[in-house]
Amino acid sequence: MVFFSETFGIRSLQTPARRLLELLFDYRVENRPVLFHVFSNGGVMLYRYILEALHTHTPFQSLRVAGTIFDSAPGRRNLRGALRALATVLASMNVLLKYLLLFTFATTAVVLRVLLYPLTRFLHESHYDALLKAPSRWPELYLYSQADLIIKASEIELMASAREQLGVPVKAVDFSDSPHVSHMRVYPTYYRSLCTAFLADCVGASPP
Repeated sequence: MVFFSETFGIRSLQTPARRLLELLFDYRVENRPVLFHVFSNGGVMLYRYILEALHTHTPFQSLRVAGTIFDSAPGRRNLRGALRALATVLASMNVLLKYLLLFTFATTAVVLRVLLYPLTRFLHESHYDALLKAPSRWPELYLYSQADLIIKASEIELMASAREQLGVPVKAVDFSDSPHVSHMRVYPTYYRSLCTAFLADCVGASPP
């Protein structure tokens, strides 16, 4: 879904996003503060549809979202980074099939997200652009690294700055040398302290 259907502009993650929100009601936590912890661009794609559902579907509007943590995300159209991510996912697959899928994805991405972008952006807004102007105003914490080879640190910093200009309480922490979605693995104590402090601040501040 992340690498192929979403690249084609098919909103395949929309249904899983709504099901995830429905689970909150199944577990009867709809009246408690909810914190989203989003990992990489795959998580951002899902979160994009969660945001849409939270602001357009009446049953979900009662959820008390306290804040969102972004780990190694979000990033723009980065073909090299996307290929690295897909190669990691396919690492245990048959070599021929792996390279066939990588070639198919690269070709599709170049055609739809580069060559035809002036047209496709009107048909399917990118997840990055959707988050730039998202209507949510609860606090956001960005955890990223200059050493990330999949998501560019500059793109995360741009997002954090743009959201802050919209009035969103934003904090961004650069881990400098930890790899993609490996900040907790490299700096476990610091990572936990940042997340715990952010959660405490969000719940204490009672964000809208």
